[in-house]
Amino acid sequence: MSAPLPSGLTLGSLRVDTPVVLAPMAGITNAAYRRLCAEQGAGLYVCEMITSRGLVEGDQHTLDMLVFDELETTRSVQLYGTDPVYVGKAAEILCAEHGVAHIDLNFGCPVPKVTRKGGGGVLPWKRGLLAEILEHAVAAAAPYDVPVTMKTRKGIDDDHLTYLDAGRIAQETGCAAIALHGRTVAQAYSGAADWDAIAALVDHVDIPVLGNGDIWEAADAVRMVERTGAAGVVVGRGCLGRPWLFRDLAAAFAGEQVAVLPTLGEVAAMMRRHAELLCQHLGEERGCKEFRKHVSWYLKGFAAGGEMRRSLGLVDSLAALDRLLAELDPDEPFPVAELGAPRGRQGSPRGRVVVPEGWLDDADGSGCHLREDAGETTGG
Repeated sequence: MSAPLPSGLTLGSLRVDTPVVLAPMAGITNAAYRRLCAEQGAGLYVCEMITSRGLVEGDQHTLDMLVFDELETTRSVQLYGTDPVYVGKAAEILCAEHGVAHIDLNFGCPVPKVTRKGGGGVLPWKRGLLAEILEHAVAAAAPYDVPVTMKTRKGIDDDHLTYLDAGRIAQETGCAAIALHGRTVAQAYSGAADWDAIAALVDHVDIPVLGNGDIWEAADAVRMVERTGAAGVVVGRGCLGRPWLFRDLAAAFAGEQVAVLPTLGEVAAMMRRHAELLCQHLGEERGCKEFRKHVSWYLKGFAAGGEMRRSLGLVDSLAALDRLLAELDPDEPFPVAELGAPRGRQGSPRGRVVVPEGWLDDADGSGCHLREDAGETTGG
């Protein structure tokens, strides 16, 4: 029997009207994009991942990412860290100085430069170290009544699974929820997400579990929750070039009819709004530059020719963008063949995950304080 659909999401003192979380993606989920998605429907929209060390040391690049839209009432930030003391200090700074309402800790990143130093998706192998980091974060956020959650993967590879232990540790240390990407670090973004692992974690812990992986349409989110019993979903690559996915998700979880697919004219209007918000936050020149990377995602599957795509990929002003968008056929229907298809990076599985020497010899790691890098900025 399938699980009933949740109407909202409760994380400690925080209540979210729709059980949907936007996954932080480096260079994507800035204040403008979060505002754009929030205009489509309720959910929890998480800031790009920042490093605890960068925040504690006042690194300018880190502070530049900690920008919120004036209409962003619920500030949510994902923090990366490998040192419990730095993570605790960073959590306190977020609560005391930046008014955040939710902190998520990233233990899911599969990027080799992160795993090489024992961070991201390989850190939960060190159960004791994971517990120390979570304890410091939860203790720092508690006086502000700010819930702390964690995101992780199934494990390093199929021979080194960590997610069930991570769930138990998250619960024991006072985390408000755990999000599981149903892939191993070795898989990166390749292959299929293992939703059965998400169901196993739901059975294993008493705190809410959020499911992540292969949610390309609203119907996928509903299927995942019904199949796994997850309390909600985390959506990453599925919303690239498709912010209206959050409108569809809100409708699906409310038991309403999911809206009609947008025409190219409606997609063009969304592109214009996105560029406008970027320009508001970053200034016109930089905003247009930032917008360019989104063009191919918005136009995926549409008939717009190579010359048009090239021109849009070089756009340097809103006026130029308006001229180009006006040339698109507003009545062209949405390319149905793109529905349910993966978006964004996929890549291939890794033959070997790069970890620090001797990393797998000890599965506890208490007191093993790794040197943090102030410049890690990626997702999980």
